[in-house]
Amino acid sequence: MKKKPVQRKRPLRKWLNDEEYDVVQQYRRIKDEAEKAGINHKHIKSGWLKSDASSLYFTNPAYKSIEAEQLSNLHQAILEDVYAPKYPKIKRKKSDDGHLMLIDPADVHIGKLCSAMESGEDYDQQIAVNRVRDGVHGLLNKSSGWNIDKILFVAGNDILHIDSPKRTTTSGTPQDTDGMWFENFINAKKLYIELIETLMQIAPVHFVYNPSNHDYMSGFFLAQVIEARFKNCVDVTFDISIAHRKYSTFGSVLIGTTHGDGAKWQDLPLLMAHESETWSKTKHRYIFTHHIHHKQSKDHLSVCIESMRSPSGTDSWHHRNGYQHSPKAIEAYLFHPLHGQIARLTHLF
Repeated sequence: MKKKPVQRKRPLRKWLNDEEYDVVQQYRRIKDEAEKAGINHKHIKSGWLKSDASSLYFTNPAYKSIEAEQLSNLHQAILEDVYAPKYPKIKRKKSDDGHLMLIDPADVHIGKLCSAMESGEDYDQQIAVNRVRDGVHGLLNKSSGWNIDKILFVAGNDILHIDSPKRTTTSGTPQDTDGMWFENFINAKKLYIELIETLMQIAPVHFVYNPSNHDYMSGFFLAQVIEARFKNCVDVTFDISIAHRKYSTFGSVLIGTTHGDGAKWQDLPLLMAHESETWSKTKHRYIFTHHIHHKQSKDHLSVCIESMRSPSGTDSWHHRNGYQHSPKAIEAYLFHPLHGQIARLTHLF
């Protein structure tokens, strides 16, 4: 019988791609932590590696000999340390005249492509991110003279421009795009994390997500990722269900937000009365919509409905149909717990 040739081991870096190498490194870290916790690391064996990282897995043939709860707690602790950093609770001074600040970067469309040659202005994913960052910081500067007890940050509302690798919206409408879909997602994730970490230094942040027509699925996934990131942060709370209308209360103020592509304007006040749990306990009521990229405002009895401006540029379709020249901006509002909306702040581009 012929002897099988001896296979020499090669360094992992030479035959693994980056993703596969990271998985192996994670296994090694788990094994090291198991040893420190008194778990026999020989029971934690790596699986066999095929052509992609998804087939690399960890098996435990002697699982019965390990305290399952102990191993589970160890793994959970490692994952939390990697994916959800612990934020220390921020000590704050309470003010007698504190306000709620609503910040709403509406219809950002990260991934939209606009050409100045056609529409008169350039717009791409980096311009989108920079505008939101500059706009939020500009609004914070404008609000520096006010005591702010809480920040309502409205997210979603076409934060992403497309919802499929085929560069279409959720319903399949083709779009002019800049960058790959995963680049847009990662840029939006980093932007939201940066903004929340900035805003929470000023006041506790309530993050509200509105589903929208351009990114119905990916926008929802993005909101879930952001919530997971801040799961260990007591200064940030979330309302990220798939519900199309969300409601928040601050003293005698009731605020509703929705994307604006669904229920009609004239139906929104009655929907608020039916759906909000604090309708009867509030006096000042507001609903903020998005989707149309320009300003509209109207009082419907006790409810003021207002559409938000957008910082996004004018693409080929909007230019061709004449939907442009509205001021491009990110807006914020200040609310007193007794007197309702008392100030509007605008950062124009």
